Amino acid sequence: MTTAGPRLSLLDLATVGHDQSVGEALETSVTLAQKADSLGTFERLWFAEHHNMPSIASAATAVLLAHVAARTERIRVGSGGVMLPNHSPLVIAEQFGTLAELHPDRIDLGLGRAPGTDQVTSRALRVDPRASDHFPDDVLELQGYLSDESLVPTINAIPGRGTRVPLYILGSSLFGAQLAARFGLPYAFASHFAPDALQQAVEVYRREFRASEQLAEPHVIAALNVVVADEQGEAESMAASVLRSRVRSLASRVPAYAGQLDDATVDALMESPVAGQARHMMTYTAVGDITTVRDYLDRFAELARADELMVNNAAPGLDNRLRALELLSS
Repeated sequence: MTTAGPRLSLLDLATVGHDQSVGEALETSVTLAQKADSLGTFERLWFAEHHNMPSIASAATAVLLAHVAARTERIRVGSGGVMLPNHSPLVIAEQFGTLAELHPDRIDLGLGRAPGTDQVTSRALRVDPRASDHFPDDVLELQGYLSDESLVPTINAIPGRGTRVPLYILGSSLFGAQLAARFGLPYAFASHFAPDALQQAVEVYRREFRASEQLAEPHVIAALNVVVADEQGEAESMAASVLRSRVRSLASRVPAYAGQLDDATVDALMESPVAGQARHMMTYTAVGDITTVRDYLDRFAELARADELMVNNAAPGLDNRLRALELLSS
């Protein structure tokens, strides 16, 4: 196990690969979680709430966390994040309170205020379009349910009360940074796909941070993509495949390409604005052998002023991702 460099954690998007079933994708996530757990290098493993996305299988985030936590022993398991406007704070407190009782001191609750999907799917979720306006109050209400003092008279989260599941604010803008600072909570920036405001948001968070019962000093988690292999050329080839998959995924949301994303169409898209968007989303991506990637991680941690890096292990294929975990732990 390595002790050098920034602290590392993992983001697993529970990606459903081409010609792969959802069940197979979830089993892959369990296998990767068990590998990360056995290596001992990674502090935490997070899954994200996304809806109506054929390539992501973590919509029922708390259910997946329960499954993974039951099949691992050490690594912290959490949400990166739960999109709180989609839920009542009481329900989330009960879900994560249950997880905390089953797996003491191993559960994290990362919170986002985006819907995690498009407007049409939000309506299917029965989400009020104005729900995100109440995000700060909902965070406080949720925090109260997980403490010993509910903010809502006569209402307690059971399970949940007294578990003090640690909260994290996720974001890609100044709003989340300011909120995390005001509430004295750790802040995780989604720079693995939304790179633009990283440095400004971290600056705001560190400058405005107020200590809280949960956290005495600011704690920044910055996310990035990593494609690491034994050889530089191998990693570069895999990174090209990852980019191609991102382009395919983005294009699949465009009605004009629905049902027409054969290899020839994707080839043509690689020089299109869709590919430009994908490349920009992957601005912070470490590609190479372990020496190259370690150097990138060090430089990125300094750029982001990050206490911890959240790695999206982006290499295609289970064997490549398992090897990436071994290399990052070497």
